[in-house]
Amino acid sequence: MRAAFSEALVRIAKADPNVLLLTGDHGYALFDDFRKACPAQYINAGIAEQNMVGMAAGLARAGFRPFVYGLSAFIPVRVVEQIKLDVAHDQLPVIFIGDGAGFVYSHLGTSHQSTEDVACTRAIPDLAVYSPADRFEVTLCMDNAYESKLPVYLRMGKSDRGDVHAHAVQAKVGALLPVRPGCSDNVAFIATGALLRTATDIAAASYPDAAVWSAPFIKPIDTEQVTEICRRYRTVIVLEEHSVLGGLGSVITEISAELAPVRVLRIGVNDRFSHHCGTYEYLLKEHGLDRASIEQRIHTYLAAD
Repeated sequence: MRAAFSEALVRIAKADPNVLLLTGDHGYALFDDFRKACPAQYINAGIAEQNMVGMAAGLARAGFRPFVYGLSAFIPVRVVEQIKLDVAHDQLPVIFIGDGAGFVYSHLGTSHQSTEDVACTRAIPDLAVYSPADRFEVTLCMDNAYESKLPVYLRMGKSDRGDVHAHAVQAKVGALLPVRPGCSDNVAFIATGALLRTATDIAAASYPDAAVWSAPFIKPIDTEQVTEICRRYRTVIVLEEHSVLGGLGSVITEISAELAPVRVLRIGVNDRFSHHCGTYEYLLKEHGLDRASIEQRIHTYLAAD
């Protein structure tokens, strides 16, 4: 995913000299190709993320197209006020890249774990929220973010779970992408980010008749498409490496409650911090987001129907 992000960024910047990359003292190796190809378009703003967002807003007003990069615990969480007032309020074309979303920076503790970023950003008016799941979705999201000329937060998990799609994907902003067609109206999975791979694996192994949808766009989201899914299936299971409060599960249940009531199982991070540090796989297990825990929860939920 990160390689696809770098490739898309270099391609966009080479085609548009007004594209600038601002980083908060992160991503050195990641941006080796960018610095070689577009050295005059690279700005290291240092460990001053709030100032960096203000700088990006000023550059956008001057006609530039800033991409602002940082760890998702800092971009956007540390700079929510600046994103809201400096950028989104005036609909400036600034693209925020939050890398390492979820539990990827596991050993660094709660300060570097980001499980509330979608909830923080989707409540800001005029700010889009993207959450790609593999390299093909990263490219799709990068191109749509640039072409929109509007404020965008792009959430990117550093953990690469492998490709879900077999080739490049095309879709309008807001669309859910079909991953598995399914052949019954019993269960549908909707997942985003790193847990899309888990959803497809569980569906293939235990629920072969189930449909699986990817949600690379959290906001805006195609309300009509979500409504159609909720009307068609008996149970909708939503997976995300994010808090169950305010994330994709909340988006789906909000739409369902208003337009198409259905049983929705939200699988994500419960309302608590991590108790321990450890590997990424350890933290997924601690929070019940490893495959075995998710399979057991789904089985219990469906058995109670």
